[in-house]
Amino acid sequence: MASLHASTFLLSSSSSKQIHAALSVPKIPSIRFSVPKVQIKGLSLELNTRDGFINTIPFEKNAISSPLVQGGSSVSMPTFQLYAILESIADRVEMHNNVGQQRDNWNTLLLNSINMINLTAATMAGFTATGGHGGSDLGLKLASTLLFSAATGMLVLMNKIQPSQLVEEQRNATRLFKQLQRQIETLLATDSPSKQDVKDAMEKVLTLDKAYPLPLLGVMLEKFPENLEPTVWWPKMQSQKTNKEKYFKGKVESNGWTEELEMEMREVVEVSKRKDSEDYERLGNKALKMNKVLAASGLILTGIAALGSAFMDSSNGPWAAIVAAAAGALASAVNTLEHGGQVGMLFEMYRNNAGFFKHVQESIESTLSENDWDKRENGELFEMKVALQLGRSLSQLRDLAKKSNYSRVEGSPIDEFASKLF
Repeated sequence: MASLHASTFLLSSSSSKQIHAALSVPKIPSIRFSVPKVQIKGLSLELNTRDGFINTIPFEKNAISSPLVQGGSSVSMPTFQLYAILESIADRVEMHNNVGQQRDNWNTLLLNSINMINLTAATMAGFTATGGHGGSDLGLKLASTLLFSAATGMLVLMNKIQPSQLVEEQRNATRLFKQLQRQIETLLATDSPSKQDVKDAMEKVLTLDKAYPLPLLGVMLEKFPENLEPTVWWPKMQSQKTNKEKYFKGKVESNGWTEELEMEMREVVEVSKRKDSEDYERLGNKALKMNKVLAASGLILTGIAALGSAFMDSSNGPWAAIVAAAAGALASAVNTLEHGGQVGMLFEMYRNNAGFFKHVQESIESTLSENDWDKRENGELFEMKVALQLGRSLSQLRDLAKKSNYSRVEGSPIDEFASKLF
């Protein structure tokens, strides 16, 4: 207490100037930073917002509202339409992916079930053949006959729909829809779309739907056609020829096109027609014939097994049971080769590859049919796209064109394929 009184006495005895000097010390840092002001302002805005005084907060509408949701935005209607098409494409990709997985399960489950049924029925027939009653066991006979009949019916359905081929269709559809999706996204990112772009995108989507249908009833692709026909998943390319005549001036370039580049593209088309397309159509027809033979053989063998098991009795001896057992075992082997080896998928792969080369040929021919070079796609860009589609570099593509030209002049067949991918 004495010390407090002493300090109070000392303070009271000091001069007023000293008091003012001591009190003015906290006022020295008069520099005000912007950070506290921003925080205070932000705090006041937050408090005003919480209190419901939203109208007192100054803001610009364009800062928080997106132009995609404004009725009077600067975004064009074709852009909105392309975004809507993108949503439909994404949905189709998901559907084809899910359906493909489902049909892959069909192939596995049906094949395993049919084989197990055949082998079980063949085992019953074998027991009947070796039985002491001369094959007169009614229970084994009835069970074997029913199992072989059921296997025959299931095999008819499996051969009709060809699940492995359906799976390959869904894989191709998923890949092509994703490719179309990337093309539209690139268009939206690099250019201002037009109504014609929207029309082209719609046609591509609908053509893909027709080329790779999802339902089975009514619109399913023919699994056993007469001959292989390349799959067509693109709209018909219509070339708009102009009356303007083109004059070659040596190596003068117009929109990236030269006379040499035109000749190069024509030679690429010739090579792909003479080598790639013919080869894949030949292999596809062989796969088709093999699939037909295996499908018919499996049905015939299971049918024979069902008839043999039906005639198993003491009067016919063990031969009917032996025929049923042998035919059932052979039917399981044939079914495994056909559906386990996925011969239908192989045929669909060849058909799709033939369609790929047809698409490359039509795109080149459609571009070259336009006489006005300025209305074409840039020549250098087009050449690069074709080279990448065929798995070649630009130099390799030019060498291929030279070899093709030389072989036609000499009258000798070219020994090289256009594509290095397949």
